[in-house]
Amino acid sequence: MEKFLHEGICPIRDILCRLGDKWSMLVLVTLHANGVMRFGDLHKSIGDISHRMLTVTLRTLETDGLVYRKVYPVVPPSCRI
Repeated sequence: MEKFLHEGICPIRDILCRLGDKWSMLVLVTLHANGVMRFGDLHKSIGDISHRMLTVTLRTLETDGLVYRKVYPVVPPSCRI
């Protein structure tokens, strides 16, 4: 225990901080179980998370390199009457 640092840079603390928040682990487990998912499908699958919190969580996971996002140049379908 003499070499255990309580302050400064600690990779273990960084990992626990990233994965220990309320939604990150649930998002990662859901994506692992279902594979590639659209935002709306992921939101429906989790259920209790708000759109904003899911967006923030996904952006953080993407910044950390745990999630990859691909944007498709597709216009949403429109209804013509």
